[in-house]
Amino acid sequence: MTGIGMTAPKWISRWFRGAAIYGLIVLLPQYLLPQPVGAEAVAYGFIGTASAFQLIFWIIGGDPPRYRALMPVCVLEKLVFGVPVAILYAGGRAPAFLLPFGLIDLALGVGFLLAWRATPRS
Repeated sequence: MTGIGMTAPKWISRWFRGAAIYGLIVLLPQYLLPQPVGAEAVAYGFIGTASAFQLIFWIIGGDPPRYRALMPVCVLEKLVFGVPVAILYAGGRAPAFLLPFGLIDLALGVGFLLAWRATPRS
């Protein structure tokens, strides 16, 4: 059923809000790490853009049916990090410490996909 006044299951709000908190905890301290010479703009641009996306997760968590249309974009946001890390690690081109973060992003992406399917249209 869909319609005005429909609410999403509680886990969806918690999933998006939890992802936002996790993302900020992982991303913001990277501003304090030394960046490779010449790559500072790229690194800080990535950190800033990814951090801003965490705020989108927070907003979606506040009203999942209203922002349901953004959920597939959130899935994509998780895939663009998780998939390359897994592929690069499998090919010996990414360090082992990145793999858990890539797998967490893939798990969050699956959760976002499930949330999209479980959220009624507003």
